[in-house]
Amino acid sequence: MGKYFGTDGIRGKANETLTVQTAFAVGSYLGYLFSRKSKGKILIGRDTRISSTMFEAAITAGATAAGCDVYTLRVAPTPAIAYLVKSEGFDCGVMISASHNPYYDNGIKVFDSKGSKLSALIEAEIERYIDGETTIPLVHDGQIGQLFDYTEGLNLYLNWMATLFDFDCQNKRVVIDCANGSAVATAERMLNRMGCDVIALHNTPDGININTECGSTHPGHLQKAVVESQADVGFAFDGDADRLIAVDEFGNLIDGDKILYACGLHLKKYRGLNKNSIVTTVMSNLGLYKALQKEDIHFIQTQVGDKYVYEQMLLQDVKLGGEQSGHIIFKDHATTGDGLLTAMKLLEVMADTGQSLATLTAPVAIFPQLLKNVRVKDKKAVMEDVQLKEKIRILEEELHGNGRILVRPSGTEPLVRVMVEAQNEELCELLVDQVINIIISKNL
Repeated sequence: MGKYFGTDGIRGKANETLTVQTAFAVGSYLGYLFSRKSKGKILIGRDTRISSTMFEAAITAGATAAGCDVYTLRVAPTPAIAYLVKSEGFDCGVMISASHNPYYDNGIKVFDSKGSKLSALIEAEIERYIDGETTIPLVHDGQIGQLFDYTEGLNLYLNWMATLFDFDCQNKRVVIDCANGSAVATAERMLNRMGCDVIALHNTPDGININTECGSTHPGHLQKAVVESQADVGFAFDGDADRLIAVDEFGNLIDGDKILYACGLHLKKYRGLNKNSIVTTVMSNLGLYKALQKEDIHFIQTQVGDKYVYEQMLLQDVKLGGEQSGHIIFKDHATTGDGLLTAMKLLEVMADTGQSLATLTAPVAIFPQLLKNVRVKDKKAVMEDVQLKEKIRILEEELHGNGRILVRPSGTEPLVRVMVEAQNEELCELLVDQVINIIISKNL
Protein backbone atom coordinates (compact mmCIF):
# COMPACT_ATOMS: atom_id res chain seq x y z
CA MET A 1 0.00 0.00 0.00
CA GLY A 2 1.07 3.55 -0.68
CA LYS A 3 1.09 6.73 1.36
CA TYR A 4 -2.47 7.67 0.36
CA PHE A 5 -3.83 4.68 -1.56
CA GLY A 6 -4.88 1.67 0.49
CA THR A 7 -6.40 -1.59 -0.70
CA ASP A 8 -9.58 0.29 -1.64
CA GLY A 9 -8.37 3.64 -2.95
CA ILE A 10 -7.89 6.78 -0.85
CA ARG A 11 -10.07 7.03 2.22
CA GLY A 12 -10.33 9.39 5.18
CA LYS A 13 -12.42 11.89 7.10
CA ALA A 14 -13.77 14.55 4.75
CA ASN A 15 -11.79 17.80 4.89
CA GLU A 16 -9.42 16.38 7.50
CA THR A 17 -7.43 13.41 6.22
CA LEU A 18 -9.11 13.52 2.80
CA THR A 19 -9.24 17.10 1.48
CA VAL A 20 -10.56 18.81 -1.65
CA GLN A 21 -6.94 19.63 -2.50
CA THR A 22 -6.18 15.91 -2.63
CA ALA A 23 -9.30 15.29 -4.75
CA PHE A 24 -8.32 18.10 -7.12
CA ALA A 25 -4.82 16.62 -7.42
CA VAL A 26 -6.21 13.16 -8.23
CA GLY A 27 -8.47 14.68 -10.89
CA SER A 28 -5.60 16.75 -12.30
CA TYR A 29 -3.27 13.80 -12.63
CA LEU A 30 -5.92 11.59 -14.24
CA GLY A 31 -6.84 14.42 -16.61
CA TYR A 32 -3.19 14.88 -17.55
CA LEU A 33 -2.61 11.14 -17.94
CA PHE A 34 -5.51 10.59 -20.34
CA SER A 35 -5.36 13.79 -22.39
CA ARG A 36 -1.75 13.75 -23.53
CA LYS A 37 -2.61 12.42 -27.02
CA SER A 38 -6.23 13.51 -27.38
CA LYS A 39 -9.00 14.72 -25.11
CA GLY A 40 -9.77 11.89 -22.70
CA LYS A 41 -13.03 10.77 -21.09
CA ILE A 42 -13.42 10.18 -17.36
CA LEU A 43 -16.55 8.75 -15.74
CA ILE A 44 -17.43 9.82 -12.18
CA GLY A 45 -20.01 8.38 -9.78
CA ARG A 46 -20.71 9.05 -6.10
CA ASP A 47 -22.62 7.79 -3.13
CA THR A 48 -25.07 9.87 -1.10
CA ARG A 49 -22.91 11.23 1.72
CA ILE A 50 -22.88 14.99 2.23
CA SER A 51 -19.27 15.47 1.08
CA SER A 52 -19.57 13.47 -2.14
CA THR A 53 -20.75 16.37 -4.34
CA MET A 54 -17.87 18.48 -2.98
CA PHE A 55 -15.31 15.85 -3.96
CA GLU A 56 -17.03 15.30 -7.31
CA ALA A 57 -16.66 19.01 -8.05
CA ALA A 58 -12.98 19.01 -7.03
CA ILE A 59 -12.08 15.97 -9.14
CA THR A 60 -14.03 17.39 -12.09
CA ALA A 61 -12.24 20.74 -11.82
CA GLY A 62 -8.85 19.04 -11.72
CA ALA A 63 -9.56 16.72 -14.65
CA THR A 64 -11.09 19.38 -16.94
CA ALA A 65 -8.29 21.84 -16.15
CA ALA A 66 -5.83 19.19 -17.31
CA GLY A 67 -7.70 18.53 -20.56
CA CYS A 68 -10.17 15.69 -19.96
CA ASP A 69 -13.92 15.63 -20.44
CA VAL A 70 -15.83 14.40 -17.40
CA TYR A 71 -19.10 12.45 -17.51
CA THR A 72 -21.06 12.22 -14.27
CA LEU A 73 -23.41 9.40 -13.28
CA ARG A 74 -24.29 11.29 -10.09
CA VAL A 75 -25.50 8.81 -7.40
CA ALA A 76 -24.50 5.35 -8.59
CA PRO A 77 -23.16 2.02 -7.31
CA THR A 78 -19.44 1.35 -7.55
CA PRO A 79 -20.01 -1.69 -9.85
CA ALA A 80 -21.92 0.50 -12.33
CA ILE A 81 -18.77 2.59 -12.74
CA ALA A 82 -16.63 -0.52 -13.23
CA TYR A 83 -19.05 -1.89 -15.86
CA LEU A 84 -19.59 1.34 -17.83
CA VAL A 85 -15.90 2.29 -17.99
CA LYS A 86 -15.18 -0.99 -19.72
CA SER A 87 -18.29 -1.24 -21.92
CA GLU A 88 -18.60 2.41 -23.01
CA GLY A 89 -14.97 3.19 -23.78
CA PHE A 90 -13.97 5.53 -20.95
CA ASP A 91 -10.29 6.05 -20.14
CA CYS A 92 -10.95 5.60 -16.44
CA GLY A 93 -13.67 5.76 -13.82
CA VAL A 94 -13.75 7.39 -10.40
CA MET A 95 -16.08 6.40 -7.56
CA ILE A 96 -16.48 8.75 -4.62
CA SER A 97 -17.47 6.69 -1.60
CA ALA A 98 -16.27 5.37 1.74
CA SER A 99 -18.35 2.22 1.36
CA HIS A 100 -19.69 1.08 4.76
CA ASN A 101 -17.94 3.85 6.74
CA PRO A 102 -19.89 6.59 8.58
CA TYR A 103 -21.11 9.61 6.61
CA TYR A 104 -18.26 11.89 7.73
CA ASP A 105 -15.69 9.71 5.95
CA ASN A 106 -15.26 9.57 2.20
CA GLY A 107 -13.02 7.97 -0.39
CA ILE A 108 -11.78 8.03 -3.97
CA LYS A 109 -11.54 4.78 -5.88
CA VAL A 110 -10.19 4.72 -9.44
CA PHE A 111 -10.82 2.09 -12.13
CA ASP A 112 -8.77 1.68 -15.30
CA SER A 113 -10.25 1.32 -18.78
CA LYS A 114 -10.81 -2.41 -18.22
CA GLY A 115 -12.90 -1.80 -15.11
CA SER A 116 -10.16 -3.05 -12.78
CA LYS A 117 -8.53 -1.24 -9.87
CA LEU A 118 -5.83 1.23 -10.87
CA SER A 119 -2.29 -0.14 -11.08
CA ALA A 120 0.09 0.42 -8.18
CA LEU A 121 2.47 2.19 -10.58
CA ILE A 122 -0.06 4.89 -11.48
CA GLU A 123 -1.15 5.19 -7.84
CA ALA A 124 2.48 5.88 -6.92
CA GLU A 125 2.71 8.61 -9.60
CA ILE A 126 -0.49 10.23 -8.29
CA GLU A 127 0.96 10.19 -4.77
CA ARG A 128 4.13 11.90 -5.99
CA TYR A 129 2.00 14.62 -7.59
CA ILE A 130 -0.12 15.06 -4.43
CA ASP A 131 3.13 15.60 -2.48
CA GLY A 132 4.35 18.22 -4.95
CA GLU A 133 7.21 16.12 -6.31
CA THR A 134 5.99 16.53 -9.88
CA THR A 135 4.06 19.23 -11.76
CA ILE A 136 1.31 19.13 -14.35
CA PRO A 137 0.62 21.87 -16.90
CA LEU A 138 -2.87 23.36 -17.18
CA VAL A 139 -4.38 23.36 -20.67
CA HIS A 140 -5.77 26.37 -22.48
CA ASP A 141 -8.32 27.43 -25.07
CA GLY A 142 -10.18 24.55 -26.74
CA GLN A 143 -8.15 21.94 -24.87
CA ILE A 144 -10.02 22.60 -21.61
CA GLY A 145 -12.34 19.74 -20.72
CA GLN A 146 -16.10 19.91 -20.19
CA LEU A 147 -18.58 18.34 -17.79
CA PHE A 148 -21.42 16.21 -19.20
CA ASP A 149 -24.42 14.68 -17.49
CA TYR A 150 -24.34 10.91 -18.02
CA THR A 151 -27.18 9.69 -15.82
CA GLU A 152 -28.46 7.61 -18.76
CA GLY A 153 -25.48 5.38 -18.02
CA LEU A 154 -27.47 3.82 -15.17
CA ASN A 155 -30.06 2.67 -17.71
CA LEU A 156 -27.30 1.02 -19.74
CA TYR A 157 -26.06 -0.74 -16.60
CA LEU A 158 -29.53 -2.01 -15.64
CA ASN A 159 -30.35 -3.03 -19.23
CA TRP A 160 -27.16 -5.07 -19.33
CA MET A 161 -27.97 -6.77 -16.04
CA ALA A 162 -31.46 -7.64 -17.25
CA THR A 163 -29.97 -9.51 -20.22
CA LEU A 164 -28.14 -11.89 -17.84
CA PHE A 165 -31.29 -13.35 -16.29
CA ASP A 166 -34.39 -15.19 -17.41
CA PHE A 167 -36.43 -16.36 -14.44
CA ASP A 168 -39.83 -15.68 -12.93
CA CYS A 169 -39.95 -13.47 -9.84
CA GLN A 170 -43.71 -12.84 -9.87
CA ASN A 171 -44.38 -14.66 -6.61
CA LYS A 172 -41.31 -13.45 -4.70
CA ARG A 173 -41.64 -10.88 -1.93
CA VAL A 174 -38.29 -9.21 -1.41
CA VAL A 175 -37.29 -6.72 1.29
CA ILE A 176 -34.27 -4.53 0.52
CA ASP A 177 -32.21 -2.27 2.77
CA CYS A 178 -30.54 0.37 0.61
CA ALA A 179 -28.39 1.72 3.47
CA ASN A 180 -29.48 5.24 2.39
CA GLY A 181 -26.65 4.89 -0.12
CA SER A 182 -25.94 4.17 -3.76
CA ALA A 183 -28.42 1.27 -3.98
CA VAL A 184 -31.28 3.82 -4.01
CA ALA A 185 -30.40 4.52 -7.65
CA THR A 186 -30.73 0.96 -8.94
CA ALA A 187 -31.88 -1.84 -6.61
CA GLU A 188 -35.63 -1.23 -6.39
CA ARG A 189 -35.78 -0.38 -10.10
CA MET A 190 -34.11 -3.64 -11.08
CA LEU A 191 -36.10 -5.91 -8.78
CA ASN A 192 -39.41 -4.31 -9.80
CA ARG A 193 -38.41 -4.81 -13.40
CA MET A 194 -37.95 -8.54 -12.71
CA GLY A 195 -41.45 -8.72 -11.26
CA CYS A 196 -40.59 -8.94 -7.55
CA ASP A 197 -42.89 -7.56 -4.88
CA VAL A 198 -40.39 -5.13 -3.34
CA ILE A 199 -40.47 -3.56 0.11
CA ALA A 200 -37.70 -0.95 0.39
CA LEU A 201 -36.12 0.21 3.66
CA HIS A 202 -33.65 3.05 4.27
CA ASN A 203 -34.04 4.48 0.78
CA THR A 204 -34.33 8.21 1.67
CA PRO A 205 -30.76 9.53 1.88
CA ASP A 206 -30.22 12.99 3.38
CA GLY A 207 -26.41 13.19 3.23
CA ILE A 208 -25.75 12.08 6.80
CA ASN A 209 -27.88 8.93 7.25
CA ILE A 210 -25.88 6.65 4.94
CA ASN A 211 -25.01 3.41 6.81
CA THR A 212 -26.57 4.78 10.04
CA GLU A 213 -28.09 1.77 11.80
CA CYS A 214 -28.89 0.26 8.44
CA GLY A 215 -27.41 -1.61 5.49
CA SER A 216 -25.13 -4.62 5.40
CA THR A 217 -23.32 -3.71 8.64
CA HIS A 218 -26.57 -3.18 10.62
CA PRO A 219 -29.08 -5.70 9.20
CA GLY A 220 -31.34 -5.93 12.29
CA HIS A 221 -34.19 -3.87 10.78
CA LEU A 222 -34.08 -5.97 7.62
CA GLN A 223 -34.21 -9.24 9.56
CA LYS A 224 -37.27 -8.04 11.46
CA ALA A 225 -38.98 -6.74 8.31
CA VAL A 226 -38.48 -10.02 6.41
CA VAL A 227 -40.19 -12.00 9.18
CA GLU A 228 -42.99 -9.48 9.76
CA SER A 229 -43.84 -9.15 6.06
CA GLN A 230 -43.48 -12.92 5.47
CA ALA A 231 -41.04 -12.18 2.68
CA ASP A 232 -39.11 -14.83 0.76
CA VAL A 233 -35.76 -13.09 1.13
CA GLY A 234 -34.07 -9.89 2.22
CA PHE A 235 -31.09 -8.05 0.76
CA ALA A 236 -28.91 -5.50 2.59
CA PHE A 237 -26.48 -3.34 0.61
CA ASP A 238 -23.56 -1.27 1.84
CA GLY A 239 -23.02 2.44 1.14
CA ASP A 240 -21.73 2.06 -2.41
CA ALA A 241 -23.71 -1.12 -3.19
CA ASP A 242 -20.75 -3.31 -4.12
CA ARG A 243 -21.52 -5.88 -1.47
CA LEU A 244 -24.52 -7.73 -0.14
CA ILE A 245 -25.64 -9.51 3.00
CA ALA A 246 -28.82 -11.58 2.56
CA VAL A 247 -31.51 -12.66 5.01
CA ASP A 248 -33.43 -15.92 4.66
CA GLU A 249 -37.18 -16.34 5.13
CA PHE A 250 -36.71 -16.96 8.87
CA GLY A 251 -34.74 -13.75 9.40
CA ASN A 252 -31.34 -15.48 9.62
CA LEU A 253 -28.28 -13.71 8.21
CA ILE A 254 -26.75 -15.19 5.07
CA ASP A 255 -23.23 -13.78 4.82
CA GLY A 256 -20.75 -13.86 1.95
CA ASP A 257 -19.56 -17.38 2.84
CA LYS A 258 -23.06 -18.83 2.55
CA ILE A 259 -23.71 -16.85 -0.63
CA LEU A 260 -20.51 -18.31 -2.14
CA TYR A 261 -21.71 -21.80 -1.23
CA ALA A 262 -25.17 -21.43 -2.79
CA CYS A 263 -23.85 -19.77 -5.96
CA GLY A 264 -20.87 -22.15 -6.19
CA LEU A 265 -23.12 -25.23 -6.17
CA HIS A 266 -25.38 -23.67 -8.78
CA LEU A 267 -22.47 -22.85 -11.09
CA LYS A 268 -21.09 -26.36 -10.64
CA LYS A 269 -24.46 -27.84 -11.60
CA TYR A 270 -24.31 -26.03 -14.95
CA ARG A 271 -20.57 -26.55 -15.43
CA GLY A 272 -19.88 -22.87 -14.92
CA LEU A 273 -17.40 -23.31 -12.08
CA ASN A 274 -14.06 -23.30 -13.84
CA LYS A 275 -11.50 -25.73 -12.35
CA ASN A 276 -14.23 -26.65 -9.87
CA SER A 277 -12.80 -23.91 -7.63
CA ILE A 278 -13.70 -20.67 -5.89
CA VAL A 279 -11.51 -17.95 -4.38
CA THR A 280 -12.03 -16.95 -0.73
CA THR A 281 -10.06 -14.87 1.75
CA VAL A 282 -8.33 -16.21 4.84
CA MET A 283 -11.27 -14.88 6.89
CA SER A 284 -13.83 -17.23 5.36
CA ASN A 285 -15.34 -19.59 7.90
CA LEU A 286 -14.16 -23.18 8.35
CA GLY A 287 -17.80 -24.21 8.00
CA LEU A 288 -17.74 -23.02 4.39
CA TYR A 289 -14.64 -25.07 3.62
CA LYS A 290 -16.07 -28.24 5.12
CA ALA A 291 -19.32 -27.80 3.17
CA LEU A 292 -17.41 -27.19 -0.08
CA GLN A 293 -15.26 -30.28 0.48
CA LYS A 294 -18.40 -32.43 0.76
CA GLU A 295 -19.43 -31.13 -2.68
CA ASP A 296 -15.94 -31.68 -4.11
CA ILE A 297 -15.43 -27.96 -4.70
CA HIS A 298 -11.90 -26.67 -4.20
CA PHE A 299 -11.02 -23.32 -2.64
CA ILE A 300 -8.12 -20.93 -3.06
CA GLN A 301 -7.35 -18.54 -0.20
CA THR A 302 -6.03 -15.01 -0.55
CA GLN A 303 -5.55 -12.03 1.77
CA VAL A 304 -8.49 -9.88 2.83
CA GLY A 305 -9.71 -7.41 0.20
CA ASP A 306 -11.82 -7.82 -2.94
CA LYS A 307 -8.88 -6.41 -4.91
CA TYR A 308 -6.83 -9.48 -3.96
CA VAL A 309 -9.74 -11.83 -4.57
CA TYR A 310 -10.07 -10.58 -8.14
CA GLU A 311 -6.30 -10.70 -8.74
CA GLN A 312 -6.29 -14.36 -7.69
CA MET A 313 -9.36 -15.10 -9.82
CA LEU A 314 -7.53 -13.73 -12.87
CA LEU A 315 -4.33 -15.56 -11.99
CA GLN A 316 -6.05 -18.93 -11.46
CA ASP A 317 -8.79 -18.39 -14.10
CA VAL A 318 -11.53 -18.98 -11.52
CA LYS A 319 -15.02 -17.62 -12.13
CA LEU A 320 -16.38 -17.14 -8.60
CA GLY A 321 -14.79 -15.51 -5.58
CA GLY A 322 -15.62 -13.35 -2.63
CA GLU A 323 -15.43 -12.33 0.99
CA GLN A 324 -17.38 -13.12 4.12
CA SER A 325 -18.35 -9.43 4.22
CA GLY A 326 -20.43 -9.82 1.06
CA HIS A 327 -18.11 -8.77 -1.77
CA ILE A 328 -18.94 -11.46 -4.34
CA ILE A 329 -17.34 -11.40 -7.80
CA PHE A 330 -18.78 -13.25 -10.80
CA LYS A 331 -15.87 -12.99 -13.24
CA ASP A 332 -17.94 -13.84 -16.32
CA HIS A 333 -19.89 -10.63 -15.74
CA ALA A 334 -17.96 -8.21 -13.53
CA THR A 335 -14.51 -7.09 -12.39
CA THR A 336 -15.61 -6.13 -8.89
CA GLY A 337 -18.16 -7.02 -6.24
CA ASP A 338 -21.73 -6.06 -7.18
CA GLY A 339 -24.45 -6.27 -4.53
CA LEU A 340 -27.31 -6.09 -7.01
CA LEU A 341 -25.81 -8.72 -9.31
CA THR A 342 -25.32 -10.97 -6.26
CA ALA A 343 -28.96 -10.47 -5.23
CA MET A 344 -30.08 -11.38 -8.74
CA LYS A 345 -27.90 -14.49 -8.72
CA LEU A 346 -29.43 -15.65 -5.43
CA LEU A 347 -32.94 -15.12 -6.81
CA GLU A 348 -31.91 -17.11 -9.89
CA VAL A 349 -30.67 -20.01 -7.74
CA MET A 350 -33.88 -19.95 -5.71
CA ALA A 351 -36.02 -19.95 -8.88
CA ASP A 352 -34.00 -22.69 -10.56
CA THR A 353 -33.99 -25.06 -7.58
CA GLY A 354 -37.39 -24.18 -6.14
CA GLN A 355 -35.69 -24.03 -2.74
CA SER A 356 -35.66 -21.30 -0.12
CA LEU A 357 -32.48 -19.49 0.85
CA ALA A 358 -32.49 -21.24 4.24
CA THR A 359 -32.55 -24.66 2.56
CA LEU A 360 -29.89 -23.72 0.01
CA THR A 361 -27.43 -22.58 2.67
CA ALA A 362 -28.26 -25.08 5.45
CA PRO A 363 -25.20 -27.33 4.77
CA VAL A 364 -22.86 -24.52 5.82
CA ALA A 365 -22.53 -24.97 9.60
CA ILE A 366 -20.77 -21.79 10.73
CA PHE A 367 -18.05 -22.32 13.34
CA PRO A 368 -17.84 -19.76 16.16
CA GLN A 369 -15.17 -17.21 15.34
CA LEU A 370 -13.36 -14.83 17.68
CA LEU A 371 -11.04 -12.03 16.61
CA LYS A 372 -8.89 -9.95 18.98
CA ASN A 373 -6.24 -7.33 18.27
CA VAL A 374 -2.95 -6.96 20.13
CA ARG A 375 -0.78 -3.84 19.88
CA VAL A 376 2.86 -4.60 18.99
CA LYS A 377 6.10 -2.76 18.26
CA ASP A 378 7.16 -4.76 15.21
CA LYS A 379 4.49 -6.62 13.20
CA LYS A 380 7.08 -8.31 11.01
CA ALA A 381 9.01 -9.68 13.99
CA VAL A 382 5.82 -11.14 15.44
CA MET A 383 4.89 -12.82 12.18
CA GLU A 384 8.37 -14.35 11.83
CA ASP A 385 8.73 -15.54 15.44
CA VAL A 386 9.60 -19.26 15.40
CA GLN A 387 8.22 -20.09 18.87
CA LEU A 388 4.90 -18.43 18.07
CA LYS A 389 4.61 -20.40 14.83
CA GLU A 390 5.35 -23.64 16.64
CA LYS A 391 2.77 -22.93 19.36
CA ILE A 392 0.11 -22.22 16.73
CA ARG A 393 0.99 -25.46 14.92
CA ILE A 394 0.61 -27.49 18.15
CA LEU A 395 -2.71 -25.84 19.05
CA GLU A 396 -4.09 -26.46 15.54
CA GLU A 397 -3.06 -30.12 15.72
CA GLU A 398 -5.05 -30.43 18.96
CA LEU A 399 -8.14 -29.13 17.14
CA HIS A 400 -8.02 -32.20 14.82
CA GLY A 401 -9.34 -30.29 11.81
CA ASN A 402 -12.29 -28.83 13.73
CA GLY A 403 -10.85 -25.36 14.06
CA ARG A 404 -8.01 -23.08 12.99
CA ILE A 405 -5.86 -20.21 14.20
CA LEU A 406 -5.04 -17.24 12.01
CA VAL A 407 -2.56 -14.53 12.97
CA ARG A 408 -2.17 -11.62 10.55
CA PRO A 409 -0.82 -8.05 10.72
CA SER A 410 -3.07 -5.02 10.35
CA GLY A 411 -2.47 -3.19 7.09
CA THR A 412 -2.82 0.27 8.63
CA GLU A 413 -2.11 0.09 12.38
CA PRO A 414 0.62 -1.31 14.71
CA LEU A 415 -1.62 -4.28 15.49
CA VAL A 416 -1.60 -8.02 15.00
CA ARG A 417 -4.99 -9.67 14.61
CA VAL A 418 -5.53 -13.08 16.20
CA MET A 419 -8.52 -15.04 14.92
CA VAL A 420 -9.62 -18.46 16.15
CA GLU A 421 -12.37 -20.73 14.88
CA ALA A 422 -13.41 -23.67 17.01
CA GLN A 423 -16.45 -25.77 17.89
CA ASN A 424 -17.58 -23.49 20.73
CA GLU A 425 -17.06 -19.93 21.93
CA GLU A 426 -15.32 -20.96 25.16
CA LEU A 427 -12.60 -22.78 23.23
CA CYS A 428 -12.20 -19.79 20.89
CA GLU A 429 -11.67 -17.50 23.87
CA LEU A 430 -9.16 -19.88 25.48
CA LEU A 431 -7.05 -20.28 22.33
CA VAL A 432 -7.09 -16.60 21.35
CA ASP A 433 -5.86 -15.64 24.83
CA GLN A 434 -3.10 -18.28 24.73
CA VAL A 435 -1.77 -16.90 21.45
CA ILE A 436 -2.05 -13.26 22.59
CA ASN A 437 -0.23 -14.05 25.85
CA ILE A 438 2.70 -15.47 23.87
CA ILE A 439 2.84 -12.35 21.70
CA ILE A 440 2.75 -10.06 24.76
CA SER A 441 5.44 -12.09 26.58
CA LYS A 442 7.77 -11.68 23.61
CA ASN A 443 7.55 -7.87 23.93
CA LEU A 444 7.97 -7.53 20.17
